[in-house]
Amino acid sequence: MKLSKRLERLSGMVTPGNRLADVGTDHGYVPICLYEENRIPSAIAMDFHKGPLERAKNHIKEAGLERYIETRHSDGLAALKEGEADTVLIAGMGGALMQRILEEGRTVLFSVKELILQPQSEIAGIRQQLEALQWRIICEDTVCEDGKYYFMMKAVHGREARYTTAEYRCGRMKYQHSLSVLEEYLRRQMCMQQEILSGLPREGSVRSLARAEFIQKDIRILKQALDGCMREQTERKKAGMRPEEERRREPDGKMPGFD
Repeated sequence: MKLSKRLERLSGMVTPGNRLADVGTDHGYVPICLYEENRIPSAIAMDFHKGPLERAKNHIKEAGLERYIETRHSDGLAALKEGEADTVLIAGMGGALMQRILEEGRTVLFSVKELILQPQSEIAGIRQQLEALQWRIICEDTVCEDGKYYFMMKAVHGREARYTTAEYRCGRMKYQHSLSVLEEYLRRQMCMQQEILSGLPREGSVRSLARAEFIQKDIRILKQALDGCMREQTERKKAGMRPEEERRREPDGKMPGFD
């Protein structure tokens, strides 16, 4: 089974040997692929929507993996019990929904070793919530697929120095695997914001002036993140590290947090 680039990168973050709970499993492709590659011993594929869950059941049955991958109808982590999973993967949903799932499932998450998250929105809010719940991000990745950028992160229990505003927005660069992709995203975002800003009237209503101020602030944050991204790329080049895509072609070419 061939995964999309986004799902492939997410599955690559799962620590080998861990039992997986895939929240919002949709078609069930990630647990099926991970088991077939002997990377996980078992999985629980969960989804709130019965249609996707039924599709996942069918795919699991077709692969002959019913003994190893269980399906559960679940609102977030509600159907997961303590001690049943080592890795929780939550991907492809809005940030607000993901935040609710993390908050409501905080008790069962005490027994989980790692979180792998890919929110579709409100990514800064996810980083802030992880910090509040005492989860520490240890690696991030950025993927561009079909013209859309996806941001994913892996976290373990623990604390770290407080993030800056730019880091909440774009991540801490030392943990970012695909700096060149993130750089491309940041430059595009800055261009978009500058175009919007240039189209606003210089003298307008209070509302338009407030919007201009917000956009200017956002451009400054993006610039800070871009500067940090460029510095990290320079440091890695000095250390003799090659571009991300080239490293991925080699069996041992992995960044910290990618197994």
